[in-house]
Amino acid sequence: MGSLTQFELLLPELRAYARSLGEEADAAEDLVHDAIERSLNSPNTPNMLSALRPWMFRVIRNLHHDELRKRRVRREYMTAEQHLYGEGRRTYDHARDVLIRLSYERLPPDKREILFLVDIMGLKYEEAGEVIGVATGTIMSRLSRARQALRAIIDGNVGEESEVSSGKQG
Repeated sequence: MGSLTQFELLLPELRAYARSLGEEADAAEDLVHDAIERSLNSPNTPNMLSALRPWMFRVIRNLHHDELRKRRVRREYMTAEQHLYGEGRRTYDHARDVLIRLSYERLPPDKREILFLVDIMGLKYEEAGEVIGVATGTIMSRLSRARQALRAIIDGNVGEESEVSSGKQG
């Protein structure tokens, strides 16, 4: 594992690299902090400064790409949601947002979990499968059922005795 002194020596270069990726100063600093934190917790962190330097650049790069992917997924989700609930809405619908949030809270925990991991946090199906401990196909089917359940609550097509309200898993 790299020592704190080694990280201190690399800090200016790490910050410069993070900024070169197009990040604002605060975001670049957060990226470097996250990379150092991850490296300190990793059993695979190189001990030699010559190996640690490129390794840290790779960690920063990977974290940056992960963040870009999350932003893209969130943007795509919002676009899809706009198409689903009204083409070209230009104004933010606070009432709709509250309705979705309240409907989300009415879902059983397993459905909320899968929606949170994939739709809100932007995890890939494989990543969500690793978190929950199930196969990718299972993630896809659970996500589909969770989305249907959420739509049913939003549209008012759910009775108190339904599968959604009772929390039964399919």
